Amino acid sequence: MPQHVQAGQLPRQARIAAVGGYRPRRVVGNEEICHHVDSTDQWIRRRTGIETRHFAEPDETLEAMAAAAADKALAEAGVDPSQVGVVIAATMSYLYQAPPLAARAGALLDGFRGAAFDVSGACAGFCHALELARVLVSSGSADRVVVVGAERMSDIVDPTDRSTAFLFGDGAGAVVVAPSRETRIFPPEWGSDPSGADAIAQPDPWDCGPARPEAANRYLGMHGQEVFRWVTDSVPAVAEGALARAGMSVQDLAAFVPHQANLRITESLVRALGLPPEVRVARDVVRAGNTSAASIPLALESLLAQGEMSGRPALLLGFGSGLGHCAQTVLLP
Repeated sequence: MPQHVQAGQLPRQARIAAVGGYRPRRVVGNEEICHHVDSTDQWIRRRTGIETRHFAEPDETLEAMAAAAADKALAEAGVDPSQVGVVIAATMSYLYQAPPLAARAGALLDGFRGAAFDVSGACAGFCHALELARVLVSSGSADRVVVVGAERMSDIVDPTDRSTAFLFGDGAGAVVVAPSRETRIFPPEWGSDPSGADAIAQPDPWDCGPARPEAANRYLGMHGQEVFRWVTDSVPAVAEGALARAGMSVQDLAAFVPHQANLRITESLVRALGLPPEVRVARDVVRAGNTSAASIPLALESLLAQGEMSGRPALLLGFGSGLGHCAQTVLLP
């Protein structure tokens, strides 16, 4: 049962206790993508920095990948699934209205009986879900929360669309959020620009009705230049706001983990923020592509594998469809 804060006690805080990831078995190079679109490996690398991505096989369902990532994080944290109070899944590629992906994944975690719900925040979804977990743990509503970002973008992207086919990949990443005596997940800087809501969108719903089934366009569409301008013009201020909420500056950072949209966007953010050269920058997009809500926890797992990061500050920065953004500073596990 959650340990509620008693009168006279210092308010408890939240921390990321561990990180886990799952990358599908199948690795897809640019050459294979170019079988379906008029492009080249060289052009894709130059424009996006992406060299490979992972595509899930039929048995690598969203719930299976989410559960695998969660299991890995739980094992790293030394937490049994029966001790988890809430599972929150961030996803934009789950094709069912019910039950939630979190419930499907939770059913694969032996002994889990907690609350389970989804967050649909697209590429900023993981950071939104992490803030919910922070509040749940720090308030005493839950002792341990699993936040998982899981995507099968290959299900919702048109393989013949030259504007999106080469960008996206599949995978899942998870964190365990647990109580802390000190602040290790700081409040977010978050918001949206609804004027750009159609810049990254699914033009038609899954069921567009019998009137025009032949005209349905259910694949994800994107106006790339509009999104790029929005990110470069507006998102650096979001990152700076998150650092200010933590009482930090870029000089305090050990790592920068932005949503892995493409390498050009990552490098433009690094320049705009004036990051010192010693700050480690996540560039997981090169081998994993854009995995939407899974990209930040997967990139975080890769960074932590390099070592010498425990307890040091990292800036997480999510942005995408909506146009939504969410950034927070964390101390790494």
